[in-house]
Amino acid sequence: MKTYTVAILGATGAVGREMMKVLAERAFPVHELRLLASPRSAGVLLPWQGGEIAVRAVEKGCFDGCDIVLGAASSTLARELAPEITAAGAVLVDNSSAFRHEAEVPLVVPEINGAAAKSHKGIIANPNCSTIITLMAVWPIARQFGLKSLTAATYQAVSGAGVGGIAQLEAEIRGEDCDSPAFPHAIARNVIPAIGSLTETGDTIEEAKMRHEGRKIMGIPGLRVACTCVRVPVMRCHSIAVSLETERPVTVEAARAAIAGGAGVALMDDFSAGIYPMPVNTENQDTVFAGRIRPDETREHGLTLWCCGDQLRKGAATNTVQIAELLV
Repeated sequence: MKTYTVAILGATGAVGREMMKVLAERAFPVHELRLLASPRSAGVLLPWQGGEIAVRAVEKGCFDGCDIVLGAASSTLARELAPEITAAGAVLVDNSSAFRHEAEVPLVVPEINGAAAKSHKGIIANPNCSTIITLMAVWPIARQFGLKSLTAATYQAVSGAGVGGIAQLEAEIRGEDCDSPAFPHAIARNVIPAIGSLTETGDTIEEAKMRHEGRKIMGIPGLRVACTCVRVPVMRCHSIAVSLETERPVTVEAARAAIAGGAGVALMDDFSAGIYPMPVNTENQDTVFAGRIRPDETREHGLTLWCCGDQLRKGAATNTVQIAELLV
């Protein structure tokens, strides 16, 4: 089997560390793994397949010889380094929001539009975590019955803000102050209906991501989307309440069957037995769970459902590695 030189940009962050786990678990054909981060992290040792790899500082020439770079850094750094990465002959699979809206950059969820990855010109974008988890539950229905509109309320874990978000929640649970809070308010025993800065429309950037990314990934440019994104005191799994309108009539039973037959998504929908998706069901795994499927009487051909998925896994690291697998 051919093997590849893979770099992780932002290797010491929560998503970067998860990428290392996923590469190992999925037996990605790695010849050499380069762990790249800021100079202050240089020399940090991270475990890899029974040994350790020292983190290197991002510097000139650090991408030479790389085949694939998995981006787990900020949008600013991704934009700054992308020309150097592609000039070195590597493909950047980027988890930041830097390139998601660029027409020539594929935005990929492999189970939905994996073929789009083949049209890359050196950069492939990984979607927003809440977008991925939502669409994994919605797509099996949309594929069979079409989709006209989607309304979502997200319940997003603190891991979406990186290691700082996790640290703040852990400190507040212990009753301690957080030295460098990731959120503008306390998150323990609280929910914060504001993720990202405000746009001109009154949506936050996070809410705008859901709208634009869903249209691009599913190939439905006219899709009507409304979204409210909320940060909740959960460590690493996002939950989303979704109401949707299909183009063609759909029953609850048909929707359940579609989800049960979907790739990467599992049906968990037996209310009488207390079976429905919850963050504790989805932590540390890649499957998105969907349930609580019922009619939505506010719209024609309407359905409401609830889904959960691990933000660090399918919402970020696993989806990025799955895209890399499409390249090899």
